[in-house]
Amino acid sequence: MLMSEIAEYLERIENTRSKLEMTDILSELFKKCKSNEIAKLVYILQGRIKPPFTGIYLGIGEKYIIDAIALASGYPKKQVGQYYKKSGDIGKTAEHFIASKKQSSLSYEKLSLIHAHESLLKITEISGAGSQKIKIKKLAELFMKTSPLGARYLARFANGKLRLGVGDPTILDALSVYLAGSKSKRKSIERAYNLCSDLGYVAELVVKDPSKIDKFKLRIFSPIRPALAERLPNANAIFAKLGPCYVDSKYDGMRMMIHRKGDRVEIYSRRLDRITDMFPDVVRNALKLKAKEFIIDGEALAYNEKEHRYFSFQETMQRKRKYGIKEEAEKLPLNVFAFDLLYKNGRDYIDKPFRVRRKELERLIDKNNEGIKISAITFANSAKEIQDYFDECISQHLEGIIAKDPNAPYVTGARKFSWIKLKKSYAGEMQDTFDVAILGYYRGKGSRARFDFGGVLCGVYNPKRDMFETITKVGSGFTEEQMREFSKMLSKIRVKEKPNNVDSNMTPDYWVEPKYVITVAADNITLSPNHTCGIKENKQGKGYALRFPRMIMLRPLKDKDAYDSTTTKEIVEMYNLSRSQAKDIKSK
Repeated sequence: MLMSEIAEYLERIENTRSKLEMTDILSELFKKCKSNEIAKLVYILQGRIKPPFTGIYLGIGEKYIIDAIALASGYPKKQVGQYYKKSGDIGKTAEHFIASKKQSSLSYEKLSLIHAHESLLKITEISGAGSQKIKIKKLAELFMKTSPLGARYLARFANGKLRLGVGDPTILDALSVYLAGSKSKRKSIERAYNLCSDLGYVAELVVKDPSKIDKFKLRIFSPIRPALAERLPNANAIFAKLGPCYVDSKYDGMRMMIHRKGDRVEIYSRRLDRITDMFPDVVRNALKLKAKEFIIDGEALAYNEKEHRYFSFQETMQRKRKYGIKEEAEKLPLNVFAFDLLYKNGRDYIDKPFRVRRKELERLIDKNNEGIKISAITFANSAKEIQDYFDECISQHLEGIIAKDPNAPYVTGARKFSWIKLKKSYAGEMQDTFDVAILGYYRGKGSRARFDFGGVLCGVYNPKRDMFETITKVGSGFTEEQMREFSKMLSKIRVKEKPNNVDSNMTPDYWVEPKYVITVAADNITLSPNHTCGIKENKQGKGYALRFPRMIMLRPLKDKDAYDSTTTKEIVEMYNLSRSQAKDIKSK
């Protein structure tokens, strides 16, 4: 398939805000793909060259893309740069200059999807002296071989800003429509994706051999999308939901999934990145465990041996680095607290009840292993026992607890009430914390004018709609240094128009590509006609909003991106719970 053909479909997607229409367009596009093309197309739609766990990323800087456009079109770099500065869109800049290039290449050929993907993949492998010039030349060759419209999307993809508003849920829906003519196969396709974290590979199976989708099994060294916990406000609500349950300690650290087969160990982050090379100490400790094959889920914390205490989350995240690894490992040794087992010595435990998985985990983890320990846990037969264990965890400076249904399987890639978290930050009657995505920002006024930053417009993610919905404006909690940092950081992802995957009744001074997440504290959740969070579900025609929000921290991209933000479903559930609690208090 030609990139120029694909570009026509991408333009149709860009020009619609209807998710149903996007799904139909994608399904139509998939039908035109051959089995050896669809994986590459899906990676491009995801804004990737390969799945994240391969560690292969493109992300060519705007300066180099401008150089490539100039080389391909014959126009001076300065002129291309000036046009880009006015348009603010590297894709439309490429389209403009390729459409009016000064001379046609004698070696002109039509650019295929396979050739484009292979060439871009080769660009990621180029390094060493003179590598930037070679990369620019190879990208320029691709621009010369495609249509102006193809150049638009090629440039955006190379820069990591495809800007279609298409997330994984829309791609999954489109694959189901391709396969069954409806969304009826979405659940089984998504399950396969959750078990391997490679949507391109799953798409290829859909085309080549769809019978394998329903029988899909997890594989060592293909990271599993981690299980996530729902939240409830107190021990009584948890016990009412689960009854007698396990109560696991909640550590404020770095999520890790550790895979081992023989002498090979791989470690994957919460965001499915391969992070093995950053943690040689964890690899050594994993090789000391009894089983030769396993997949365990856990939380890593940096430990201060002199003071016999664990470092904060922010300090622990300093271990996630490309350079100075040995020095940081000595300075911040990690303890991994394993809390779940998914695979062991040829046996898949993912669909087994938690009580079975926990028993096998206890058999695997040697009590003498210094670096990999088993999480502290208890079994609670009452709400009081849940509360008592929560209080004990808080007294030990842990983040809180995770209550777990003894009979539930491991639920990949989703929040279910099989796991329920209770954290110190929202254990009281007021002041909840939320992870919200930055959708735009405002110019500074008064004393903030010199920072060109006055606050952010934030939203939560609605997976059903594959949209970000606004929930609050945040203007407090920022230090002067943070205001400078946010202004600089957000200006790099600024876009001229509201992104396709943002639903907002409000207009900030600057829109941004949804990328960064901040944790905010708020007194409670209210209804508001100004915000779109949950407005489609609310019969009153109002959205949900956070009252008196304050910025607590910026979540590192290594840990969370916009799609990992709090969901609309969580917000609605928390609002309903708080209303229910208020009624109970009044009735007493």
